[in-house]
Amino acid sequence: MTGSPPLPTFAAVVVAAGKGLRVGGDTPKQFRNFRAKPVLRHSVQTLIEAGCDPLLIVVPEGLHDEARDAAGGPDGLITVNGGATRQGSVRAGLDALAEFAPERVLIHDAARPDLPPAVIERLLTALETHPGAIPTLPVVDSLAVASEEDTMTGAAKRETLRRVQTPQAFRYKNIVEAHRAWEGEPDAGDDAQVLAAAGGRVALVQGDERLKKITFAEDLMDQATTEPVRIGQGYDVHRLEEGEELWLCGIKLDHTHGLAGHSDADVALHAITDAVLGAIGQGDIGTHFPPSDPEWKGARSGQFLQHAVLLAQQAGYTLGNIDLTIICEAPKIGPHRPAMRAEIARLTGLDSGAVSVKATTTERLGFTGRGEGIAAQAIVLLTALS
Repeated sequence: MTGSPPLPTFAAVVVAAGKGLRVGGDTPKQFRNFRAKPVLRHSVQTLIEAGCDPLLIVVPEGLHDEARDAAGGPDGLITVNGGATRQGSVRAGLDALAEFAPERVLIHDAARPDLPPAVIERLLTALETHPGAIPTLPVVDSLAVASEEDTMTGAAKRETLRRVQTPQAFRYKNIVEAHRAWEGEPDAGDDAQVLAAAGGRVALVQGDERLKKITFAEDLMDQATTEPVRIGQGYDVHRLEEGEELWLCGIKLDHTHGLAGHSDADVALHAITDAVLGAIGQGDIGTHFPPSDPEWKGARSGQFLQHAVLLAQQAGYTLGNIDLTIICEAPKIGPHRPAMRAEIARLTGLDSGAVSVKATTTERLGFTGRGEGIAAQAIVLLTALS
């Protein structure tokens, strides 16, 4: 959509209240990992990037925190309890949007994570002339009408049939009134049927094969072969000043000077944090903990590293090992190396054997050689969660 005019404003309801039993396991499929991050997060991020506001997720009762974590915790996210059926869940979401009175709303199944932005654009364009629009694909196989005994009783004309996908787009007033007036089966097959039953015309727009619905365990399998490992690199520098405490690798050291910074200025943990964030494409430490925010004044850097490790886990990765190099003339790092490795291991959940802490000098060259500051460089390996 680069170069295109801005999309019309719209709200979205993402239906994520199902149990997903056919995928297997105890975790609902919308919270399971697909391509290195939770299924739910894929479409949520796409909708937000397309300008969705507000965004509401319908979730299983008691799993609101899990849903927020799986969605990535975007600002302004709304969660509501789902109903006994999909239609009941959609109705709960639409009712919760009433206070916002949106003009347009997209209703999307969380089990369809790969949402092409072009489909959103086509749907919103169709709403300019119709009260509803849905993405569809042609039926390419021959169709047979089956009896209860699984024998063929006739054929259907595939030319008149379409495969229906989500998101489905509606003018909010039309779809919410249609749901409230629904008198059909206890659960409609989709929301377009509800609007059509109320006399609303539904436009068909081109769907996309990428909008495949995750139904069975094998639908999640490509996460295991997509980017099985990731590598991140981090580098940080802080100035040495009198009167400051010296924190390195989460350990307080006795020294004539300490590192100056907004937080505790632990240059080693900052480098590791940036390496983890870089490996998952989540910016740097300043993105998540800006030095302009007074909340982080004097904060211990261990919490920054733990936050980065959590983000990596949510993205579908676990730490494999850490290789850290501290660059300074003083203090001597060797005597503190075992304690440093143990503390980094504690913060990250690694075995200390997977944590390397090395130190070097610059032969008295440069700012570290002159004792003006300390630098640190870190490399981390992340492996995909099974």
